[in-house]
Amino acid sequence: MSTISVTEDVKEALLRVASELQLKWGRRVDLNEAIRYLISKGIKRPDLLERACRPVPGFKEAYKELRRERTKDEERARRKFGL
Repeated sequence: MSTISVTEDVKEALLRVASELQLKWGRRVDLNEAIRYLISKGIKRPDLLERACRPVPGFKEAYKELRRERTKDEERARRKFGL
C-alpha cells in the first residue's frame, strides 16, 4: 500500500466517482476501486473504432437518393414560396 497526493478538486471528483459506483453497484466502493474503474475506462480499443468507422453497405446509393429527394424538396419550396 502506498500514498499518493492529489489536489482537493481531484479528491472531490474521485469521491464523486466512488459514490456513483456505490449507487450503481449497490455496495461500498473505496477510492482504489474508483481509480481502477477510471483506468479501465481509459483503455482504448482501436479495433472497435475501426469497425465502427467502416462504410455501411449501401451507403452510396442511400446518399444519392437523399440528395435527389433534397433537390426535389428545394424545387417544391421554390415553386411554393417563390424563392
